[in-house]
Amino acid sequence: MGEKILIDTDPGIDDAFAILYALKSPDFDVLGLTSIYGNASIEQTTHNARALVDMGGQACPVAQGAADPLTIERRAFPVMVHGEDGFGGFSPAQIKAPLVQGSAAGFIIDTLRAHPGEVTLVPIGPLTNIALALQQAPDIAQLAKGVSIMGGAVNVNGNVTPAAEANIYDDPEAAEIVFGAPWTVTMLGLDATHQVPLTRANVARIEADGGMNGRFLAAAAVQYFDFHAEVVGLDFCHFHDPSALIALCRPDLFTRQPSSVRVVCEGFAAGKTIAKPIQRFTAQPGWDERARVEVCIDADGAGVINHYLEVMTA
Repeated sequence: MGEKILIDTDPGIDDAFAILYALKSPDFDVLGLTSIYGNASIEQTTHNARALVDMGGQACPVAQGAADPLTIERRAFPVMVHGEDGFGGFSPAQIKAPLVQGSAAGFIIDTLRAHPGEVTLVPIGPLTNIALALQQAPDIAQLAKGVSIMGGAVNVNGNVTPAAEANIYDDPEAAEIVFGAPWTVTMLGLDATHQVPLTRANVARIEADGGMNGRFLAAAAVQYFDFHAEVVGLDFCHFHDPSALIALCRPDLFTRQPSSVRVVCEGFAAGKTIAKPIQRFTAQPGWDERARVEVCIDADGAGVINHYLEVMTA
């Protein structure tokens, strides 16, 4: 079996690319999906997570998570990016995958306690569920093998404000809690994902050679590509969420900077992730005794895409 992971997700078109990859890849043993608001409402993202389990063809529990951030008012859903249903209009109407009893935070706690030292958390949405689990059971920071986060931006602008990447912006207080816990974090943010372009030609290959799942991803991605073309001015998409998984099984494709990270929680810069390299001196308190964060500051974009295509068209 592959590495045990638990994916916290707000599906989301790029989440769909990530989850279907994880369910197919021999490198991963997906112990569950926990849903979170973000790209759509919690009801819709939970529906979409269950739909992805159906498509993936594996028994994989789904637990419903938080509907709102810890303290701030919930941001508007990015309908222009992912559509009203989160899947560009292609969310299946009928789903079969069951929903487990209890909260996502409880499921995270129970899973880590059942497999101490073996499970990597992979949050690819707002970090509210992970923060709630830490608040309820601080001991899980010692039980997780690690955390691989899609979120943040250190040396580049954000993608939802000039300062902030969307997942961190949606709940900065939760992110500050997660980056402060005593565990090892891989931060796969915009510094790296902006180096990984997914093209329409790539998706055409997935559509042609990836079976039913490939055809679904190609259909859902139309709106995603249209947004990038019409609003961002790009003829490709940044490959965000799948990169947080690929960084686990292909660490050679990413350049890392060991750091500690703080999150701005208020004002115009809310959601900004600030990284202090471990070796850099600072007289300012508040940086020590935090998570060791391996900030991915660059990526071999062609290598990431080629690996993804190999798995999805096998």
